[in-house]
Amino acid sequence: MSKKIKVLMVDDEEQFRSTTKKILNKRGFETVLAGSGEEAIDKLSENPDVVILDIKMPGMDGHQALKEIKKRSPHLPVIMLTGHGALPSAQEALTEGAFDYLAKPCDIDLLAGKITDAFRHTTTDDVPVPAIEKTVVEVMIPMEHYTTMNENDTVQKAVEKLRDSFSAKISTSRLMETGHRSFLVFDDSGMVTGIVAITDFLSVIMPAYLSAPKPSMADSMQYSTMFWSGMFTREVRQLAPKKIKDIMSPVPPAVDADDNLMEAAHMMVHNQERRLIVMKKGEVVGIIREQDLFFEIEKILRK
Repeated sequence: MSKKIKVLMVDDEEQFRSTTKKILNKRGFETVLAGSGEEAIDKLSENPDVVILDIKMPGMDGHQALKEIKKRSPHLPVIMLTGHGALPSAQEALTEGAFDYLAKPCDIDLLAGKITDAFRHTTTDDVPVPAIEKTVVEVMIPMEHYTTMNENDTVQKAVEKLRDSFSAKISTSRLMETGHRSFLVFDDSGMVTGIVAITDFLSVIMPAYLSAPKPSMADSMQYSTMFWSGMFTREVRQLAPKKIKDIMSPVPPAVDADDNLMEAAHMMVHNQERRLIVMKKGEVVGIIREQDLFFEIEKILRK
């Protein structure tokens, strides 16, 4: 979508508000903060497109704030946040006019997807519109949010960067932003040449003789796992200076950004792939993963 979606984030926990704003802004949203239900009502003057509203707050709680929001702006979509032990309260909010709800802690990718869903259900004239099935580009992880490496980088550097993709993510008791379990590999010209997942690191440290012809009975003892002590550390250290191109897997199949989700699902199942690269006008613009499609399954069933 060309329009930047403005999100009103309402929660009484300051750290959660600031963390959420940082993450959502990084994903292209414009985020306005409110620390209470009363403040949220005042912030409606800033014309948010979507409201994220915590149910449990002192003073005006989420239910009271929701009723007031719907009274002032009936078609403004509101996503409720609730603890796992308060799901009935969140489901009650649906009958009060909430667009949807999420249990805390919630995954940032899922939250971002629901914000986009909510925005799609309204027009700039505040008139509800029918739900339209998403295309791949609306579900994928954009390349700027995915880890990439050069094929001539060392395995050690790749391990460190993949580790950093986890440790650099921000989380609170209510929000989780997780790292990705793989990265795309590019050559010096900017062409994608492969992909490396955590399973590739594990596969490459396996001793070569495990894939060799089976030994004779006389030699079988040296293949026993009883002799594997220390092998993991030794193989990892020998792997460190190798280049990524020596361990990477082939480039995943490509799906077009404008393709529908069934096409992506079919390609994953048919090719036994957990992720696909997303292309637009000959360029890689993102990755769509099996969990991204799973989130869509969950949303459809919830509706």
